[in-house]
Amino acid sequence: MTPTASSPTADRTTHRTTARTSDGTAARTTDRLRTLVGGIRAAVDRGLPPEATAWLVADALRPHLTAPDLLTPAQCEGDPDRYRQHVLHAEPDGMFSLVALVWLPGQQTSIHDHVSWCVTGIHRGEEHERRYRLVPDRPGARLEAAGDLVSPAGTVTAFAPPGDIHRVCNGGTDTAISLHVYGADITRLGSSVRRVYRLPADR
Repeated sequence: MTPTASSPTADRTTHRTTARTSDGTAARTTDRLRTLVGGIRAAVDRGLPPEATAWLVADALRPHLTAPDLLTPAQCEGDPDRYRQHVLHAEPDGMFSLVALVWLPGQQTSIHDHVSWCVTGIHRGEEHERRYRLVPDRPGARLEAAGDLVSPAGTVTAFAPPGDIHRVCNGGTDTAISLHVYGADITRLGSSVRRVYRLPADR
């Protein structure tokens, strides 16, 4: 049975699209961020399958995490109402985009999956994640917890659909910042979320 789900727009973050230059990079940015974008581009341009590409991108992202000169102060600003998305780069040909998510304590996503491969790196604080698997259950389907992960600063994870259903939150007491690279231009799509799940789920 097809799982009950809402439109991806239901899980869009509070975000402001940053002005971009002709090469897709945020107009107000840092030298380190430009270097990171170049490394991601080199990985994506190898044209490998999604999962292999995600791991190459993870290798490009890892050395830049926690560096104080990666983001500008404006790119580290949160929102008191919900986690906030800062678009850092969208490749002009649509092959990838890079965002920073800023999480105040207690802020979280819905349960969702993604439109493409994704790489997540924790830049500051820690991120709490619960992963799910979709299982049949009369009369429909339900979400069964498949594992919990607490990722401190410097951690990188990579995945490609299917099997990417999860919920993410800041379960700590300090602001958390994570960088996310998607194999799509989310400024055109409006969101990285493919589906938001409204099914019975393990808590």
